[in-house]
Amino acid sequence: MPDPAKEVESPGRPPARLGPRPLGLHLTTAVMTWLSSRAALPLLMSGSLPLKPALVPEAAALRQDLDGVEPEVLSAALEREIRGRIELYLASLERYRHHPYRRSLVDPPALWCEGTTYLRDYGALRPRAPKGPVVLFVPSLVNRGYILDLAEGNSFLRWFAQAGFRPLLVDWGRPGPAERGFDLTAYIAGRLERALDAAVELAGAPVGLVGYCMGGNLALALASRRPKAVKALALLATPWDFHADRPELARVIAAGSAPLLAVADRLGELSTDVLQALFFLLDPYLAPRKFLRFAGFAPGSARELAFVALEDWLNDGVPLAAKVARECLEGWYGENTPGRGEWCVAGEPVEPRKLRRPTLVIVPAQDRIVPPPSAEALVGLIPGAERLQPSLGHIGMMVSAAAEAAAWRPLAAWLAGKLRAPPRRKGQGSHAPAALPSQVQQTYLPSQVQQTYNSKARK
Repeated sequence: MPDPAKEVESPGRPPARLGPRPLGLHLTTAVMTWLSSRAALPLLMSGSLPLKPALVPEAAALRQDLDGVEPEVLSAALEREIRGRIELYLASLERYRHHPYRRSLVDPPALWCEGTTYLRDYGALRPRAPKGPVVLFVPSLVNRGYILDLAEGNSFLRWFAQAGFRPLLVDWGRPGPAERGFDLTAYIAGRLERALDAAVELAGAPVGLVGYCMGGNLALALASRRPKAVKALALLATPWDFHADRPELARVIAAGSAPLLAVADRLGELSTDVLQALFFLLDPYLAPRKFLRFAGFAPGSARELAFVALEDWLNDGVPLAAKVARECLEGWYGENTPGRGEWCVAGEPVEPRKLRRPTLVIVPAQDRIVPPPSAEALVGLIPGAERLQPSLGHIGMMVSAAAEAAAWRPLAAWLAGKLRAPPRRKGQGSHAPAALPSQVQQTYLPSQVQQTYNSKARK
C-alpha cells in the first residue's frame, strides 16, 4: 500500500475550506441566537425574562442603565449590534476559508504499517543524532494524530526528538474497508499490539508509552495487556469516569446518537461531520466566540497563522468505525463502562488498579473536552500514579505558547527518569543509571530536575 506521506497534491489553487464543520450548524446557531435578542429585549425590560439565578443581579443592573432610553433608540441600537455581529462573523469565516496557509510539514517515514495505520518514526528526521529512548505515542481515533506535529516551530513530537528521545507516532489514518469492521478490541489487541511489537523490536527493550485523549484509553488498555513491553506510561487528558462531571450531558449525547449509530451500522462508519456535531454539544457557541476573536488578528501575524493551523486540524477529522462509535457513545458516555470497571477488551476488563507500571497522569486544569474530574479518576485508581495539572486546556497542552514549559518539559523529565538504563549487573562495570540525553539535561529539564537526577546517577 502506498505511503500517503509521499503523495503530492495536484497543483492549482486550493479549494475553500469546509470548516468550521459542520458549517451550517455553526452558522444557524449563531445567527438564530443573535436574532432572538429582538424577542428577548421586551422581556428583559419588563423583568420577565427567565434567567439563571446568577444572572439576575446583572440583568437588574442592565435594566437600570437602560432606564429612560427611548424604546426606538434602544431597538435601533440592538439591530445595529445584531447586524454588526453577523457581518463580522461571516467576514471572519470567509477570511479563514480562503486563507492561503497550508500545512507544509512532511510526515516522517513509516517504520511499520498495517492497513491504513502507519508507525511514524520521528527519530528518522535526525539521522545523525544519537538514538535516545523509544517512546510510542498513541493519539485519538477521532482526530488526526498530527495535532502532535502541528506546524513548523510548534510540534510536540519534533520537540521530543530534539530533546533526545525517539518518538514513534501511531498514525491511524482514515478507516479503510478492513478498519470499518473494527471494534476497540481489534484496534487494541490487534493493530496497536503489533505496533508496540515493532517499537519494542526497534528499541530492543521495553518502551515508553504515551496516550493522548482517547489514545490514553487505548494506551492504558495496551499497557494492561502487555506490561512487560511497557516501561513507563503517561496518560494525557485521558477520560475515564464519563459521569464524573455533567453526567446528564453524557447521557444526552449517548441517547441522541442512537439514530446516528443506526446509520453508521449501515455505512460502516460514523462520518466526520456527525462527530463534529457531537463535539458541538459540548460548547455550542465556541465557533462564534473564536471567529469573532479571529477577526481582530492582524493579517499575516503569528496569532493568525496559529489560529488557521489549529482550525485546519480541527476540521480535518476522520470517520470512526461504526462498532467503535457504538462502544464509545453507548458504552463510555451512556453507561460509563470505564468508570464502572466494566469496559472490556478481548473479553477481559481493563482494570487500572492492577497496573504495575510507573504512570504519570496529566490533567489539564482548563480542559473543556475532558473534564478534569473524569481524567482525575485515574490518579486514584492506578497504584503509585503521579499527577501533573498544568493550567492549560485540552488542545492547549499540545500547541499553546505555554505548553512547552507547563507540559512538555515536565513530561520529558519524567520519561527520561523512568526510561534510563537499569543498573548493570555485578562485574559489568558502573551501577550508575545511564546519563540523560544531553539535549534534555541542558535545554529542556528544569535545573532542579537535572540536579536530582544527576545526583542519583553519581551515587
